[in-house]
Amino acid sequence: MVKGLVLGIALTLGAALVVAYALVRSGFIPANADAPPGAIETWMAGTSLRATLHREAPAEANPVPATEQNFLEGVRLFATNCAVCHGSSQGAASASPIAKGLYQKPPQLATDGVEDDPEGETFWKVKHGIRLTGMPSFAKTLSDREIWTLALFLKHMDKLPPTAQQAWQQVQNWPPR
Repeated sequence: MVKGLVLGIALTLGAALVVAYALVRSGFIPANADAPPGAIETWMAGTSLRATLHREAPAEANPVPATEQNFLEGVRLFATNCAVCHGSSQGAASASPIAKGLYQKPPQLATDGVEDDPEGETFWKVKHGIRLTGMPSFAKTLSDREIWTLALFLKHMDKLPPTAQQAWQQVQNWPPR
């Protein structure tokens, strides 16, 4: 009885793997960037990202102090590294051609902000990137302090001091500089 149950489970799993392999090989699961994602793909990517952030994102406070100079540096870092995909202070109204063509669509942060996200999560996303999206890892191009400075700017982008707000208003996302 138990032997038959185990054999049945093994055959069912084997058949499921064969069907999954056949679907992938057949091209019925779209690989093109302009196709809408399927429900399983969306669930898997979102669930994995949330679990990874819960396990790996730093829980400590941002070590970069909230000074006007650090906000200005955050704006500069954003303009140089992020604006081409994540937009300018005009948000979704001025998405760049790159942002419009990416899958998954990058959030236009002035519209779809991350001010409510813990800074540790933003730090993790910038440092490590997000698999199966256009979000690259900046671990090899930015220092941890620069990434924390970006996280500081993004956390406060809706309530910047006047000088930093003026700099943010001048950021251009296209053409890239």
